[in-house]
Amino acid sequence: MFFDCTFCVINRHDGFIGVYTPQQIPIFNTLTYICYKLKELQDIVNAFNMAVKTGRQTALATVVLVEGSSYRRAGARMLVTDDGQLTGAISGGCLEGDALRKARLAMAHTRPMLVTYDTTDDDDAKFGVGLGCNGIIHILIEPIDPDKEDTPISLLKQFLSKREPVVLITMFSLKERQASQPGTCLLMCNDKQTRGSIPDNEIKTALLRDAAEVLANGNSVTKTYVYGNGYTCFIELLRPAVSLMIFGAGNDAIPLVQFANVLGWQVTLVDGRANYAVPQRFPSVNKILIAKPEQVLPQLYFDDRTVVVLMTHNYNYDMAMLQQLLPLQLPYVASLGPKKRLQRMLTELKDNGIIITTEQLNSIYGPAGIDIGSENADEIALSIIAEIQAVLNNRTVSSLRDKTSVHNRHIQQVLQQTDGEFKAFN
Repeated sequence: MFFDCTFCVINRHDGFIGVYTPQQIPIFNTLTYICYKLKELQDIVNAFNMAVKTGRQTALATVVLVEGSSYRRAGARMLVTDDGQLTGAISGGCLEGDALRKARLAMAHTRPMLVTYDTTDDDDAKFGVGLGCNGIIHILIEPIDPDKEDTPISLLKQFLSKREPVVLITMFSLKERQASQPGTCLLMCNDKQTRGSIPDNEIKTALLRDAAEVLANGNSVTKTYVYGNGYTCFIELLRPAVSLMIFGAGNDAIPLVQFANVLGWQVTLVDGRANYAVPQRFPSVNKILIAKPEQVLPQLYFDDRTVVVLMTHNYNYDMAMLQQLLPLQLPYVASLGPKKRLQRMLTELKDNGIIITTEQLNSIYGPAGIDIGSENADEIALSIIAEIQAVLNNRTVSSLRDKTSVHNRHIQQVLQQTDGEFKAFN
């Protein structure tokens, strides 16, 4: 998933902080986009744990800055082991081979290394790699010592252990590439508590203040700061995985679960039918809950990354759940089925004295999914996942709820033979 974000350059010199826009600084001339791939981070942590068990050395490669065009943006990561195993990705495949060689060198020297790939001159043959992007990609490679505390992997593990946003700070020097690279050094939690340390006291106060601001705003902005001492600070907002709650354990829920699993989302399956909601049919879900509508909410946890799809095909069950979900003001609540079915539910709720605000209505999607011409369960699941992704990332798509007619129903013509010719009758 990609999030819009910008960066600015702050030049801190002699106590004066000057702020410059990307247009004023030629070397930073593009908007930065971050891909928060939670599944990739989990895969990296799992691969690291396996490497430690087998006695392999590891290094973490992180894209810390991109100028121009690249396949992956700042925040993309890849774990490298000394025997050549790669988990994650820092490009579309063109940088991984060379990064493996650099990572082995960093592991041998036991010190972080900043590597830059510059393809702005369209002559990427000199790198020995097939770079197809016209940009400058800065990659920080950090050897991981499992015996040390507060390593990059340890900080990622802490982030993945809770459903809370965090800010991760990575420091490096673009001016002195041969100097010591502090690397991924500090994690700020949602309660402003920190883990790790900032090795430069000159910028510590300003950096912590900036990290707290990013965390408090709850946005997806990554700021890159260049201070007078030469350090660049990559301040990265990491958000929890999407929590998808599916109400309904019918066969059409199976592909929806599978798509969500590919994206690394946490999936909860809720149904009142014990013979439908079973692990044998849904082996990859995180939680299965068999309950009546009035029993559901106390057993679940909701936050601003929770989305819901109502697809029990039981009108009364779906309406009862919709009534309970409306006050939670979730970012996305979808109802599978025709638009008139959802309208009927909303009308009945209003008739029963339930006040439904405009804000609540804006978060309800029905029919569920975007308009990609879906017909079968797999295609419908794809359209729902895509709509959720768009809503959470504030993208504009053609949702089915905005169409007056979902399916084009053509009148079937009847051909009747008359005097040796076929004539059409409607």
